[in-house]
Amino acid sequence: MIRPMVLDNNSAYLALKARDARFDGRLFVGVTSTGIYCRPVCRVRTPRRENCRFFDTRAQAEAANFRPCMKCRPEIAPGLSQMDSSRTLADIAARCIEDGVHSGHALALPQLATRLGVTDRHLRRIFQASHGVAPHAYLTTQRLLLAKQLLTDTTQPITQVALASGFDSLRRFNAAFVERYRFNPTQLRREGATKPSGNALRLAYRPPYDVSAVLAFFAQRVVRGVEEVHDLTLRRTVGWVQQGRPVTGWVSCQFVPERHEVHISASDSLSPVLGEVMQRVRQCLDLDADPARIDPVLALLPVPLRPGSRLPGAMDGFEVAVRVILGQQVTVKAARTLVQRLVDRFGQPVETPFPTLTHAFPDAHTIATADPAAIGLLGIVRQRVRALQALAAAVLDGSLVLHRGAPIEGTLDTLRALPGVGDWTAQVIAMRALNWPDAWPAADIGLMNALGSRDRKHITALAEAWRPWRAYAVMRLWHELENPT
Repeated sequence: MIRPMVLDNNSAYLALKARDARFDGRLFVGVTSTGIYCRPVCRVRTPRRENCRFFDTRAQAEAANFRPCMKCRPEIAPGLSQMDSSRTLADIAARCIEDGVHSGHALALPQLATRLGVTDRHLRRIFQASHGVAPHAYLTTQRLLLAKQLLTDTTQPITQVALASGFDSLRRFNAAFVERYRFNPTQLRREGATKPSGNALRLAYRPPYDVSAVLAFFAQRVVRGVEEVHDLTLRRTVGWVQQGRPVTGWVSCQFVPERHEVHISASDSLSPVLGEVMQRVRQCLDLDADPARIDPVLALLPVPLRPGSRLPGAMDGFEVAVRVILGQQVTVKAARTLVQRLVDRFGQPVETPFPTLTHAFPDAHTIATADPAAIGLLGIVRQRVRALQALAAAVLDGSLVLHRGAPIEGTLDTLRALPGVGDWTAQVIAMRALNWPDAWPAADIGLMNALGSRDRKHITALAEAWRPWRAYAVMRLWHELENPT
């Protein structure tokens, strides 16, 4: 049976008529008179009720033979957060498929099933029941929507778009595109509503979004040379290894609140990995969160509600884990000083058009192979040097994966097994590097101060009412401490 939609059809039509952005990414409408499917925020004339079919996902709409709207562009809609539906195997599989397409590491179904500990037959059955389409159809939808966004928002050659979207040949890409959308990629680029201008991408989010709180969080932790916050824009350098090759560059993310969007610019060096850039921005800025589910829980906190709280994540899981380790038992200011010294000593120079952005954060190989004494000279105590290098070694050998697709319990166990990494460190890393919504660092001093108790059992008992959004509660309480009204 197909998973029930978040709204009944009558309510869905009312949301469409109101262009209610709260349902963006959770509701799609196929219009039978045009053969096109739209987001609920689409600005075209509202179709007649009898011409509308409603879907939970883009893949369901495309499986019903609707093609994406050129105006509202379903490919930029926010996705589903990790707690939007019960944490089923099918939901985890869908997230793995989406992340795999954007990173260029899409797994074959047998490999994905093995990772999840089930047979591919069982995975295929539960996926169909949960998402209304087979895994292969879901994968194809993700690939084609990524291609549509790259064709619309960038000037990349069509052959490069095909490869970046996971197609092994231009012929297969063209055939899949024409079969699904009934026009070819060249026509889309020529006739698309948006004229491409460099690597300029758009991503949507569900309102409300507390932009000032998120940017304040990053601003209070800015490391010179790596990142800057200016007005509604977060800019930073990035660097990681993609399919065995190092990539470095810069990314600029500008909030456009009146459109409920983030507009992304990136360096030319990141052109081959723009899919991965988008996924990392989604995670960093928590663009897939659903405040309609989270805010009612945060209203139970002993601080005023700020609608649209988000969980600031990371562009790179290793970087944020290093920052968390250096933040053990010190203030935010002291931790930032240590991180700054690490970047000044081991950061990789990067050319950017921004005078304040000069270096990429040191990668795992650099930290793992550095002389421990050289790290110690930065004022980092021996225990934390050991923790940093053990963390780097685990990331390098693949035993530790730090992104939102990683299994939470196994990752927490691996982190806790590292020298110098306790439960507080593991939980904060899970909160920011894995975007785990229910992470709970019970030993956090700031959390204890905000809740007026040093009793971990007591504050953990209090937090039971905030499940499964305890990490959002932590972030809200931290913000109140760092930015008292």
